[in-house]
Amino acid sequence: MRQHAFVFAIALLLPGAWSFETSSQTAFYQVDPTELPGPPGSLIRVEPLSGAPPGAAAYRVLYRSRGLANQPIAVSGVMVIPEGPVPGRGREVVAWAHGTTGIMPRCAPSLRPNVLGLIPGLNEMLARGHVVTATDYPGLGTAGPHPYLVGVSEARAVIDSVRAARALRESSAGARFAVWGHSQGGHAALFTGQLTRAYAPELELVGVAAAAPATELAALLEDDLSTFKGKVFTAMALWSWSRVFNAPLDNVVAPQAMEAVRRTAENCDETFFDLIDVIIDEFRNTPGGAPAGAAVFIAQGTADIEVLPAITDRFARRLCRRATPVRYLKWRESPTTGRRAPAPRRRSHGWRTALPERARRATAPGDDATAADP
Repeated sequence: MRQHAFVFAIALLLPGAWSFETSSQTAFYQVDPTELPGPPGSLIRVEPLSGAPPGAAAYRVLYRSRGLANQPIAVSGVMVIPEGPVPGRGREVVAWAHGTTGIMPRCAPSLRPNVLGLIPGLNEMLARGHVVTATDYPGLGTAGPHPYLVGVSEARAVIDSVRAARALRESSAGARFAVWGHSQGGHAALFTGQLTRAYAPELELVGVAAAAPATELAALLEDDLSTFKGKVFTAMALWSWSRVFNAPLDNVVAPQAMEAVRRTAENCDETFFDLIDVIIDEFRNTPGGAPAGAAVFIAQGTADIEVLPAITDRFARRLCRRATPVRYLKWRESPTTGRRAPAPRRRSHGWRTALPERARRATAPGDDATAADP
């Protein structure tokens, strides 16, 4: 029954209608096996990146991390460094985790000419003196497959981007950092909170911020499969997980739908800030199964039709029951769809402009866990 339902759903996809061309990989992303040995976060190569805001310098970076089998891997991304005096403890870091861009190596944000324009709040964070990192995640830019919505993979890439910033002399980055992300990146941010203490004890995570995060993955899959973009993300997830976990697609996809799944998975998605995925092991890749690791700030648009507010509500309450300090802001604007209803501008954008202060000032457990619209 499920197989036939998926065949019908995937048959409705029109991959050519929404695909776009993106830059091809360059030699920068190609890694020789002899370059992989080294501690996580150490740099393989760095090159200047044009387009940095005034008073800042930007770099494309390739750094070492760990794969799902704890094997050494290379991960790409960008760093942006402000000018100005360096605090005694070094500059604080904000690690940005991006939403869905696709699952193929050519879909890496760092390959795009406007990559710095894809980091919300970049100018505000630089003005506060923060170093900003933006990982591509494994398998985007570098050789695939990309483990789509696999929490451990995402979190290690985010954490090691902070280590890489510290390894770059020009950054003068210290050990304190905050993480924030949107949609798939919200999922990555929450897992970063759970993993940092064990994976990188030398770092000090001061806060976690997640906008429309992927939380209850099984529920999101079921609710979103009826939408066009839900079908797209499901196809991406099926293709990714079949390769990452060696799970044959023919158990869930009929032969006549296989080509549609392949064509969909090979496209890159520039504008659909995502969420939803078919997860074979739903519990392992749903955040909240371990302590959050720091105070958590969650933002959710009440008009969001992809990351449903009710699911985020349940996740926030679950964090509160675990005695996690949570600040939960809901507003009548969806960061996923861009839909907006009248609401005070300062409230609808506060989750961006006040980043890590909001995380540090997260309220007592339970406060705002069921906050109403502003």
